[in-house]
Amino acid sequence: MPKNLVIVESATKAKTIEKILGQDFKVVSCVGHISDLPVKELGVDVENNFQPKYVVPTEKKPIIRDLKKYVKDSEKVWLASDEDREGEAIAWHLYENLDLSNKDYERIVFHEITKNAILKSLENPREINFNLVNAQQARRIVDRLIGYKISPMLWKHIQNSYEKKISLSAGRVQSVVLKLIIEREEEIKKHRPENYFQINGLFEHNIKAKLDSQLDDIDNTKELLNDCNTMIFTVKENIKKPSSSSPPKPFITSSLQQEASNKFHMSPKQTMATAQKLYEKGYITYMRTDSYNLSDEFLDKAKE
Repeated sequence: MPKNLVIVESATKAKTIEKILGQDFKVVSCVGHISDLPVKELGVDVENNFQPKYVVPTEKKPIIRDLKKYVKDSEKVWLASDEDREGEAIAWHLYENLDLSNKDYERIVFHEITKNAILKSLENPREINFNLVNAQQARRIVDRLIGYKISPMLWKHIQNSYEKKISLSAGRVQSVVLKLIIEREEEIKKHRPENYFQINGLFEHNIKAKLDSQLDDIDNTKELLNDCNTMIFTVKENIKKPSSSSPPKPFITSSLQQEASNKFHMSPKQTMATAQKLYEKGYITYMRTDSYNLSDEFLDKAKE
């Protein structure tokens, strides 16, 4: 058994990273979260400073069992989950569930699956960032407090009034979105429409022009249009300017979904499911991101 155990989130990443690190390292995947709030209860002790109650889901117990065996057979453990709130929480849950307090362990992060990035992360380990862990816990707790209180009310008063196939739920995201929709609707109700008219012209040699002012009176607009029949128009000046264009930015989660919807009429769910398959087969990079950062190593190779 190799001396070093590296635990990552993705099974696909694990295979690639193990090839990079070599025979002294065993790289395994925890396949995302290994513990979470219980499904069939609130899971938050409201009377005790909102203390969360974590349990290991049934489907994750075999994974925990295998990870504990790998930990026992290794000399050092490297927690290499993603560097975001969820990834930091996963690292913490691994630390707790695998009893790493008495084990030589390190927390590492890397932003690209390249040899340089991974080796550099091993040279620069850090502590688990509990600011990120607590941010993730707060999101889950707020989601639970809102969801468990509001969802049953939706099922009782709204869902039963419509087709049974409609599935309703509430959470921190839906609640905020609903608030935004209501506020926007109030603005729409207060809006007072105003009419204005814009005049465009198409001349010889396919020259297009637009009147640089807008008219707010229909009679004045018609009068100007009638006058145009007898007017002589001239080109005052022909200005030529250099123009440049840039390639589009790399896709992030939102722009990927927008483009798939515009070009292929795919729902966000279809888009992410398709992207996941492409990612697992190694055709695309990680798509659940809001970052435009590209690997320096990739950029150098692209230039070559």
